[in-house]
Amino acid sequence: MKILKIAAIAALAFLSSASAFAQAKKLAAKPSTSGLVASIGRGKVVYSKICVTCHMADGLGAGNMNPPLAKTTFVLGSKPKLASIVLNGFNETIDIGDQTFSNVMPSQDFLKDQEIADVLTYVRNSFGNKASAVTVAEVKKARAAKK
Repeated sequence: MKILKIAAIAALAFLSSASAFAQAKKLAAKPSTSGLVASIGRGKVVYSKICVTCHMADGLGAGNMNPPLAKTTFVLGSKPKLASIVLNGFNETIDIGDQTFSNVMPSQDFLKDQEIADVLTYVRNSFGNKASAVTVAEVKKARAAKK
């Protein structure tokens, strides 16, 4: 009888640890939201220092001079293209909705790769936007393509 109790306790302990292991494995497979939150927070600081003057605090731009960052294909589309705009600047006339924008955006290539990744992640997740984060590796690749 004692052996049966010990065997039952051992079996329960095994099942419990197997369940805990499976749960831990499931959690590890999910992307970390704390990393995204930290990147967005750092990006907001960069945006407040560098971008807010032209794109405004609400991300809606300034009249027909500086384009909005809210729900546009430039922001929500290709991450390499977006990183390239920050690194190389932008000097094209573009139409967004029923407005035309033609103001020049100077290169921001003095920013570190992490700062660019963070500010782009912030912009892609602010002003009503919801898009994937921009990584440092993606910025490094865009910077290498610039040379």
